[in-house]
Amino acid sequence: MIRRLTEKDHKACFHLLKKKSAENLFIIGDIEVYGYSQEFQKVWGEFNQNGELIAVLLKYEENYIPFALGKFDARGFADIMLQDPTFKMMSGLKDITEKIEPFLKVEPKKKRQTYYAKCTKLQVKNDDRSDSVQKATIGDVYELVDMLNSVPEFSDSVITVDKKRRGIQDGTSRSFFIKEKEKIVATASTAAENTVSAMVVGVATLDNYKKKGYATMCMITLCTELLAEGKELCLFYDNPAAGNIYKRIGFEDIGFWMMYNY
Repeated sequence: MIRRLTEKDHKACFHLLKKKSAENLFIIGDIEVYGYSQEFQKVWGEFNQNGELIAVLLKYEENYIPFALGKFDARGFADIMLQDPTFKMMSGLKDITEKIEPFLKVEPKKKRQTYYAKCTKLQVKNDDRSDSVQKATIGDVYELVDMLNSVPEFSDSVITVDKKRRGIQDGTSRSFFIKEKEKIVATASTAAENTVSAMVVGVATLDNYKKKGYATMCMITLCTELLAEGKELCLFYDNPAAGNIYKRIGFEDIGFWMMYNY
């Protein structure tokens, strides 16, 4: 049986979602911030014959994110999406979304697959140079955004001072960086932080300062702080070479993250 979830279902919902905290980063974060009764956000749950919650489907604006630990009613979730005239996107772990995809009856306009990795324990520690890693404050936002926008890898990203400042203020993001000659040359950040997990983003080094281990130092400092708070870490990556760097730190692949546009 599939039905809308309410605040009364919160305990059961989070009991299921927290079994895979990193995998459910977005669902957990959205529910913590917006709850179950916003017009732009809705949450459905599938219950088995014993009344146990076994699957969750979250709608945030035009995007749907499903999650289940085992078998679930993929057709039922697809029907919910198809009945929504605002439905334009689906995203989630490949082993879940690929079960729903055939029931959506239309070919996606765009389909993207990225590696999805998580970390629950670091395999390395920072070296003696880690003292040079600084934690960003509101006063660093302008310089940090300028640096990120100058990195070619982020040319397609929308990185603004307002978004960076808001993330630091509301606790959904934090950044660490290294300076040389009073200029930020490497950084690593989080996004979509919630009470149990966070996503690592914005790992970057200026071209003239690469191969010094600066970005890795920023990442290790960032991850060390988050893991000490009991949070699981996750990240997306497209480049297997970059993936190898993350794996040396302690990240492990947990599958593929899919993004569909309809």
